[in-house]
Amino acid sequence: MEEVYYVGVDVGTGSVRAALVTRGGLLRTTVEEPISIWKPQSEHYVQSSFDIWQKCCSVVQRVTHGVQRNQVRGVGFDATCSLVVLDKDFQPVSVTQDGECCKNVVMWMDHRAEEQAARITNTNHRVLSRVGGVMSPEMQPPKLLWLKENLKESCWDKAAHFFDLPDFLSWKATGSLTRSLCTLVCKWTYCPPEGWDTSFWSSIGLGDLLENDFSKIGSVTCSPGSPLREGLTAEAAADLGLNPGTAVGASLIDAHAGGLGVIGADVRGFHLPCEQQPITSRLAMICGTSTCHMAISEGPLFVPGVWGPYLSAMVPGLWLNEGGQSATGRLVRTRSTFLQTPPAGENIYSYLNRHLSVMAGSGSAVDLLGSSLHMWPDFHGNRSPLADPTLKGMVVGLSLSQTLDDLALLYLATIQALALGTRHILEAMKEAGHDISTLFLCGGLSKNPLFVQIQANAAGMPVVLPDQTEAVLVGAAVLGACASQDYSSIQVQSFYARKYKVFLQLFSHQREYQALMKQR
Repeated sequence: MEEVYYVGVDVGTGSVRAALVTRGGLLRTTVEEPISIWKPQSEHYVQSSFDIWQKCCSVVQRVTHGVQRNQVRGVGFDATCSLVVLDKDFQPVSVTQDGECCKNVVMWMDHRAEEQAARITNTNHRVLSRVGGVMSPEMQPPKLLWLKENLKESCWDKAAHFFDLPDFLSWKATGSLTRSLCTLVCKWTYCPPEGWDTSFWSSIGLGDLLENDFSKIGSVTCSPGSPLREGLTAEAAADLGLNPGTAVGASLIDAHAGGLGVIGADVRGFHLPCEQQPITSRLAMICGTSTCHMAISEGPLFVPGVWGPYLSAMVPGLWLNEGGQSATGRLVRTRSTFLQTPPAGENIYSYLNRHLSVMAGSGSAVDLLGSSLHMWPDFHGNRSPLADPTLKGMVVGLSLSQTLDDLALLYLATIQALALGTRHILEAMKEAGHDISTLFLCGGLSKNPLFVQIQANAAGMPVVLPDQTEAVLVGAAVLGACASQDYSSIQVQSFYARKYKVFLQLFSHQREYQALMKQR
């Protein structure tokens, strides 16, 4: 029997990847290409939907090279939750002050709408209960409001279609304007079965989006994976190098695709605490440029500062809470760039991890090296559980010395701060009713063994990793387990209990300093 394949396309923050996956869920090959990012102003991050689609076409053509077109049975897209703006003719509309039409995507990490987000939060509208009580500038309503208030003539008045990036890709492939419930529920305040809350949009000054049955932001929805129209259009098929009519499923946000790919894994025989427990005992962490913490429950749980609960946004029939950290992989990279070229071309993280092991010496945990250097990691604001985009990063314990040892310790402090941020989110979820016993990790940072081990140690939980590392692309992977008990000890547990107290005090001090500076 001739092998058949499925193509997964993942549009991340800085690149587009494609995977060719067999009927049995095995990854045959992957291809990756970079995409452009512009920063026209502080806190503004923009991209081009034309550039993104061109790269999607290129990676799909490359990943299917040597495969007969009729062997490819379906295509699925996931992407960051960025905002795409098109006019009535589906041409790009600029989201920048300079008016360059190609720059028509407000990226997920764009924080230009902090003031609009704060105003929306101050309305105390009922929809906010499903986003932890606080509207984030990374969601779409504040971004839309910013465009209306700041680029009315050049953007808002010209715009006829506002897409979440995953839905833009589905439309580009099929011509279907149907939106995925994953995007609308998680980032746009849509709530099935009722749908759009008209009073919300009117109350924040965007009542004009009610026109023509919400045609600008989506009047028809479907569940992720639902077939769209008749599949690939002739034009899209030619662009992608596939047959017209090839099936296309409704899209997912990239983090949700990763969560779906790992959270339901079969881990029987690994003696993990979640083995005899329901799937609700698991937390999926998708660790990339940012990190998303996905927890599911049988009933709706409202967690202050954490997004959700969202019904069927990731796992059908279950409620999703989504915590997160806005800068993780990006922060680790920033803190590691002091070594431009590690010895003999060695991976920079492997080199630093090895150097820290030498510093710790045999029989001593690397973790304990971080006893006098502490970091608050919210250099791009706090997404969860404080939901405060105004927070900044803090480092306590720096010296004038810049030896390799000092720089390695700063790298360690960064990883430990991110792990303590995970613990902070976990505790908020547990207090609201989640019963989580095991972490399931995927994404770029999960390939760093020190990051994984410190996540396990700081949380006091075992960590499960995918046997196939591209869980976001594959959508399902065979998992192996890496239990924290391998390296953890009573000494390390006590260390993180104390370091977590310092971590919380850093936040408390930052708020105290902000209050002092506001005094007149």
